[in-house]
Amino acid sequence: MCGRYTLARPDPDDLRARFAIGAEVVVRRRFNVAPGDDVLTVVAGRDGTPRGQVLRWGLVPRWATDPKAGARMINARAETIATRPAFRDAFAVRRCLVLADGFYEWERPIGGGKRAWWITRADGQPFAFAGVWSAWRPPERDDVEPLVTCAIVTTAPNARVAALHDRMPVILPPAAEDAWLDPSTTARALHGLLAPLPEAQTAARRVGSAVDDARHDERDCLDPPAPAPEPAPTLF
Repeated sequence: MCGRYTLARPDPDDLRARFAIGAEVVVRRRFNVAPGDDVLTVVAGRDGTPRGQVLRWGLVPRWATDPKAGARMINARAETIATRPAFRDAFAVRRCLVLADGFYEWERPIGGGKRAWWITRADGQPFAFAGVWSAWRPPERDDVEPLVTCAIVTTAPNARVAALHDRMPVILPPAAEDAWLDPSTTARALHGLLAPLPEAQTAARRVGSAVDDARHDERDCLDPPAPAPEPAPTLF
């Protein structure tokens, strides 16, 4: 699963140099991106040229009767993306790059509670999640602006992430990003891209509880956890 992520470290100019965002799309640092937020992506234009676009996270299928459907569709499983009705058309013709530099996962110790971890590339570089997108309008309302939404593709975890969760988002190798956007890439080739990031390229560190609040999007989301309180002294 991918339910929270970051775009915290890259300088906006460096990010524009790395991805085909363009000058018109606003780039800002995000420390706790949550479902329902507007997110920075790259899509292929009508002529196939990559361009930056802000999409709403939580895919609303074109046939949905209510945009609230997007709340249940933040992730698309790699194993079923080509066949599940909510995602199959988007997988075929409307793929995107969702720009990030890390994602959060929560460990649930046997004794109870939860511990947040921030998972990144080992080299600290920004990257692209494999994503799909859709444009939705209310039924029989072609006169209104479409709601354009997206979902992040997930796959089985590598060994590093498996200790925390049984899914992880697909982090595309930079060399695969153009193929993911290219409308001529075959379904077989696309499925070949939906693999976990190799364990050797993955880093993870504990962060504190600030990130637990999905409405909190500040730098302290990446602070280390507070030290555990020392036990009270005893007389014996």
